[in-house]
Amino acid sequence: MSELLTRDEYKALAAKLAFPATAFIDGGYRPAASGKTFTTKNPATGDALADVSACGAEDVDFAVSKAREAFEDGRWSKMHPAQRKDVLIRFAKLLTRNRRELAVMESLDSGKTIFDCETVDMPETIHCIKWHAEAIDKIYDQVSPASDDHLAMIVREPVGVVGLVLPWNFPLLMLAWKIGPALAAGCSVVVKPAEETSLTALRVAELAGEAGVPAGVFNVVPGTGPEVGEPLGRHMHVDMISFTGSTETGRRFLSYAAESNLKEVVLEMGGKNPCVVLKDAENLDRVAAHVVNGAFWNMGENCSASSRLIVEEDIKDALLERIYAHAREWMVGDPLDPEHRVGALVSEEHFGKVCSYLQTDAKVLLGGKTQGAAFVEPTVLDVARSSPVAHEEIFGPVLAVMSVRGFDEAIALANSTEYGLAASIFTGNAKKALRGARAIRAGTVTVNCFGEGDITTPFGGFKQSGFGGRDNGLHAHDQYTQLKTIWLDLSDDEDEAVG
Repeated sequence: MSELLTRDEYKALAAKLAFPATAFIDGGYRPAASGKTFTTKNPATGDALADVSACGAEDVDFAVSKAREAFEDGRWSKMHPAQRKDVLIRFAKLLTRNRRELAVMESLDSGKTIFDCETVDMPETIHCIKWHAEAIDKIYDQVSPASDDHLAMIVREPVGVVGLVLPWNFPLLMLAWKIGPALAAGCSVVVKPAEETSLTALRVAELAGEAGVPAGVFNVVPGTGPEVGEPLGRHMHVDMISFTGSTETGRRFLSYAAESNLKEVVLEMGGKNPCVVLKDAENLDRVAAHVVNGAFWNMGENCSASSRLIVEEDIKDALLERIYAHAREWMVGDPLDPEHRVGALVSEEHFGKVCSYLQTDAKVLLGGKTQGAAFVEPTVLDVARSSPVAHEEIFGPVLAVMSVRGFDEAIALANSTEYGLAASIFTGNAKKALRGARAIRAGTVTVNCFGEGDITTPFGGFKQSGFGGRDNGLHAHDQYTQLKTIWLDLSDDEDEAVG
């Protein structure tokens, strides 16, 4: 991890940045066919950063055609696995060399704190690319237990041209989660970054080209959902879509696939994640630190945020006292100041949405105030179970607190949601921990900590939080490959019927 700079040093770096502004297709930058642009702003200040190409269906067609051309001629898909690995390792080294530039660009474009960009997003982005690169020549195919007269091989092949649709809350990291396994598998990709946060995806594509990823293999097409996302989702020559974002938008991609070529679809969507704290939990101060981190990290703009605290009533007051103490350490303000842990919400529109939840009849226990038109203090609300704050995804630094009388009630309340992405349970009883982890309907359940696992563990959700596959781990490679059976008849009898 890089040593953090001072606020003034980060400001000086920001002033020198050159922002990429056009689509990256077939190995180079090019404007939208229409010539249209949109302005991307620094959400912390409202200042314009760049006028970015507002691409449309014509640009999507061009990017897909170049991706298809690259896939079919095998410049990447048929490259020896060891050579693909070498290219991606060089790519990771270039990301490392340019990590500070990317961290500052990410902070400016998204409102994320430079603290998180430097200590979490960039290191994990680089590690993700390296990890999947190293896996390329270590994933083996299979031979099935067929008869003595037959040989059956089960082989993986890259799925083809892949559309990768990114969210705005972790632009770099979610890009890495998708391009890592997709490029490792040999696919060609067309990336649609979020309109609010397009800059780092464009720069990363350029660095990939410098590392040796061939032209046409890694394309980035910025623009809106209707103008770029939908044409990509409906495209007849896109073989697979991987989407991270809201459940509402995820449903649309299933419709697009059904109404076009039945392309593969993998969705990682919303969450209303429970944090269950039982009365036998050990070290409440440590528990409180995890609760605060889970609720307020990345301004709560995190699909796996611990947005619901479900606590046994016997320890509620004691735990809340410790939560207040830890939450006050999360200073709000200028994202380029490394002392700040809570930056700006991504847009004025999203700021307005989050603020609407502060106007409910829920009891404010901590925070509840705003600064300017972008910053919301870490907020703790005591809510009724029927409150919208208790069951709707807010995607802001707002923690809803509900008390229960025992284990069974806690688990039932944890499961009383349409989502099932992540959860955590805190208890000093090993049996309760395992029973709770098995009973909670979520893709990732952490015990006595907040987290999402790491690059080795699959990440995705149950119910309306996920569909079709998982990010991270070797399991992520499954979604970017197709299984093929090759059946060989070894029989000496030419007239024998084929088995």
